[in-house]
Amino acid sequence: MELFKEKPMYTYLMVLVICASAGLQGWMALFTNFAKEVVGVNGFQIGVAQAVREIPGFLTFMVMYVLLIMKEHRLSAWSVVLLGIGIGATGYFPTFPGMLMVTVIMSVGFHFFETTNKSLTVQYFDRRDAPVVFARLRGYGALANIAVGTIVWGLSFLLPYHLNFLLLGIFISSAGIYMLSKNPVQEHGLQRQNKLVLRRKYWLYYVLNFLSGARRQIFIVFAVFLLVEKYRLSVSTIAGIYVLNYTLTYLTNRYISRAINVYGERVVLSLESASLFILFLGYALIENAWVAVVLYILDSIFFNFAIGLNTYLQKTADPGDLAQSTAIGFTINHISAVVIPLLGGSLWLLNWKLPFIIGAGLTLVSLYFTQKIKMPLH
Repeated sequence: MELFKEKPMYTYLMVLVICASAGLQGWMALFTNFAKEVVGVNGFQIGVAQAVREIPGFLTFMVMYVLLIMKEHRLSAWSVVLLGIGIGATGYFPTFPGMLMVTVIMSVGFHFFETTNKSLTVQYFDRRDAPVVFARLRGYGALANIAVGTIVWGLSFLLPYHLNFLLLGIFISSAGIYMLSKNPVQEHGLQRQNKLVLRRKYWLYYVLNFLSGARRQIFIVFAVFLLVEKYRLSVSTIAGIYVLNYTLTYLTNRYISRAINVYGERVVLSLESASLFILFLGYALIENAWVAVVLYILDSIFFNFAIGLNTYLQKTADPGDLAQSTAIGFTINHISAVVIPLLGGSLWLLNWKLPFIIGAGLTLVSLYFTQKIKMPLH
């Protein structure tokens, strides 16, 4: 199993994952406080901003057409470059429309990278290695997030928002440009379908992706906004929480990959849904800042169980369908990711508890469909 470390693609993806993870993490650590303190957004506007951020995820089906003129590994590197450009420009657009514009640029880079990253992983690594590779890459991403979270925490006392964003963006774009000089591709004879077709036999993968996108937005958008708006946590505190989150992610990811190989996707994804049901109700029913912080930390750990969706696809899809099915799944995931922030932002204005109650309901629906995964997959 350790032989996958010798593959050039493993090293290539590792570097890009570190860059993309660090970029997104640094942006997230700064963004909510920047939006609240500098731009002056309310609950509905933060929902709009996050919905706009997810629109490029909905458009990731376009990856298949870009791949007609560009190699997939090069698209991954260019996506990281674009991610860095969007991050670096964020602090220089302190108005709501300007913030939305640079958010889209940043998001196109990140979502196109995520699609190609998952696609390359399931294509270049076998069914037993893939869960380990996904977990290892997330682990390296977590280490990068710890580092950038610590740096953001320190610089938040010294530099204004726009310089924090700029320095982070320059680093990410420079790393992406460097990786454009590398060629990790090994010929493996894979015949890829370059057209997007919804296939009935993958319906469960599509449904689980839709529900995963909805639950993910409750966590990403409203859980952290709860900490900032309701409990008034500072940017340095939020950055510190992120550092702790990713420390735990690094320590637990290896066990998640082992659990997938030993118990299968159904058990792991069922545990994720059942746990998130309890956590979402906790957000809504327990009004205490430090309890909310603990729930957020636990939330981030169970968030990583979603790698089971990628390995489930690998075990059910034909090899030639992997790239296009990954793109379709990512697109479907972001249909709900666009809708939920808008709906949740509107409900937030009525009662901040409503988005979390809806999230709890969605986890029950996800738990039901997860039971349809066939156990022999592991």
